[in-house]
Amino acid sequence: MSSALVALYVTICSVLFLLSKMLISFLLYKKWARKKRIIDNSLAGGKMVIFRSATMAMPQSLTPKSFLAMLMGLSTKDVIGAGGYGTVYRLRLDDKTAFAVKRLNRGTHHHEADDRGFERELDAMGDIKHRNIVPLCGYYAATHFNLLIYELMPNGSLDQALHVHDHAHRLILDWPARYRVALGVARGLSYLHHDCIPHVIHRDIKPSNILLDHHMEPRLSDFGLATLIVKPNASHVTTLVAGTFGYLAPEYFDTGRATTKGDVYSYGVVLLELLTGKRPTDESFLENGTRLVTWVRETMEEKREEHAIDEALLHHPLHLHTEELRLLFSVADKCLHSDPANRPTMAQVVKMLEQPNNTHHHSSSSSSPAAAVESVH
Repeated sequence: MSSALVALYVTICSVLFLLSKMLISFLLYKKWARKKRIIDNSLAGGKMVIFRSATMAMPQSLTPKSFLAMLMGLSTKDVIGAGGYGTVYRLRLDDKTAFAVKRLNRGTHHHEADDRGFERELDAMGDIKHRNIVPLCGYYAATHFNLLIYELMPNGSLDQALHVHDHAHRLILDWPARYRVALGVARGLSYLHHDCIPHVIHRDIKPSNILLDHHMEPRLSDFGLATLIVKPNASHVTTLVAGTFGYLAPEYFDTGRATTKGDVYSYGVVLLELLTGKRPTDESFLENGTRLVTWVRETMEEKREEHAIDEALLHHPLHLHTEELRLLFSVADKCLHSDPANRPTMAQVVKMLEQPNNTHHHSSSSSSPAAAVESVH
């Protein structure tokens, strides 16, 4: 082959290689552009990013500047909640569209607001889509604070539904609703642990971080404020603060590490709260020097589970399902094992909870709720 032909061959290959690189870069850019919309890089000294899925729900007449003005106009009258991560506001755009805006307290994340690593983490949060997880719609990153914009869940939190005693505002959680919450939370947590890449440890599973949508389906919140596991095969991540007293796994106090099995333990405590209607910090436990987990285990060992059931369920006209009661007590006990290695994964929990749905869930019974409870053992 002559040198001229070799040169022509090399030139053609080089051109084709460059064209393929340009095509791949263009396709990646188009995919990125579809995923999010950077409204401005200098609005009020910060950057606002709205993910494309959220712009579909916004009024077409809403301009970026007017949306930012509404964000900056939030005040104490708009506050709907507060916690360790920050204050939550309701941002209502019109009669049909509303968002929950979380203003992060300074120092609740590891990066400055203009750190690209922090923004990459937020972008990863925006990619997480699951029916049992509150979606991140966008964020505003500024020098001194950050705003995270979520879809607003109209029925509040599971904590409010279980423990608010104002009958005018209390949601009624009958047994089918509670079982649906248990299964939905398990599915959402399983998605974070097993299907997200990188995998996500929630770190703070508790009823106040479980929100209820229009259909009373549970949605996990604050998941994005947990630390992402850097390596897909990692099982733990070191953190400074992880979780809430009463829901923390016992090994956390020895290791200081947040783990997927720590999430499983916290989920087990939530199951007990669904069954008993009692918080782990209930005054009765503090007075008697015991804990929710210990108290329920004692009733199970003595075959007296009916004494642990939330009284609100006993007086409800809907029937309790004996198989589901047995199952939830059993699953909770497995999740609360003192040895993390002996706890199930959340994927295994989902399989266990889906079993009665095929034959028993939503089935009718001629027995009364009290009779169903008496037959638990």
